[in-house]
Amino acid sequence: MFHSKISGLGFYVPENVVTNDDLSKIMDTSDEWIQERTGIKERRHIVKGQDTTTSMGVKAAKVAIDRAGLSPDDIDFIVFATISPDYYFPGPGVALQKELGMKTIGALDIRNQCSGFVYALSVADQYIKTGMYKNILVVASEVQSLGLDMTDRGRGVSVIFGDGAGAAVLTREEDVTKGILSTHLHSEGQHAEELAVLAPGMGGRWITDIIADNNPDDESYFPHMNGQFVFKNAVVRFSEVINEGLQANNLQVSDIDLLIPHQANLRISQFIQQKFKLTDDQVFNNIQKYGNTTAASIPIALTEAWEQGKIKSGDTLVLAAFGSGFTWASAIIKW
Repeated sequence: MFHSKISGLGFYVPENVVTNDDLSKIMDTSDEWIQERTGIKERRHIVKGQDTTTSMGVKAAKVAIDRAGLSPDDIDFIVFATISPDYYFPGPGVALQKELGMKTIGALDIRNQCSGFVYALSVADQYIKTGMYKNILVVASEVQSLGLDMTDRGRGVSVIFGDGAGAAVLTREEDVTKGILSTHLHSEGQHAEELAVLAPGMGGRWITDIIADNNPDDESYFPHMNGQFVFKNAVVRFSEVINEGLQANNLQVSDIDLLIPHQANLRISQFIQQKFKLTDDQVFNNIQKYGNTTAASIPIALTEAWEQGKIKSGDTLVLAAFGSGFTWASAIIKW
């Protein structure tokens, strides 16, 4: 059996910077209010017509493939994580395959919200471990800005999210002491509606219902989040899944060289850092600049950490995420 290693990383964020002060001009909020509750100072929003979920994914993927020393023809399979596809169907994996001019390789779409990249990494890892594929492109890309309620009604959610994409190339590694050591995936569907977009969906309100009702007070197609409930569950599940990964590999907290948490809320990351007694050098956060980019947040942060020289050969990395579903996951990586 093989291991899989990350051989290339890339990310892309739109040029359009939206600050907290910018948001305060269109809704009743303030820089102080947003920073106090989320730690976010600014985020990136696409300019409609210039970027899409697919196009951002393509830009991030090109960088990752190039850094892996490969060409698109060397990629055997695509795993694309997003909750904001360009179309209701098909998913963006096939669109990315087309835009990169790839062969007729398989493309799999992952819908696991904020945990999407770790879930996608786990799926790709299994394919490589069994010897089925040698090089897999894992992409996570999100356009949240076009689906947010940018009014006073939606301010509790809308100030949090941003747009962006990250990508990683996973490559077969014969040294089983290196690469992805383990991944750990969980879900708890009983709390699914605590963080959700309920419409359009075949199980409740479809587009025909929304159009027929023409109800200006209908919030079902905007993100809903029970913030306090999500926070309380996130800090518990983050801790559990990090410990699960460490125990599975006979590691201690002191063995963590870098923890890269999903960038949901800086307060959650700080809570986990304090609980595990990690130093600032052991935790990487960039939510201050980009907001919560959902599935894309971990690969964006992972790429930035690598670019800044914070990841060295032999380092033990922990990736951890929690999000809508509820889903949560971790990955332990030996760099």
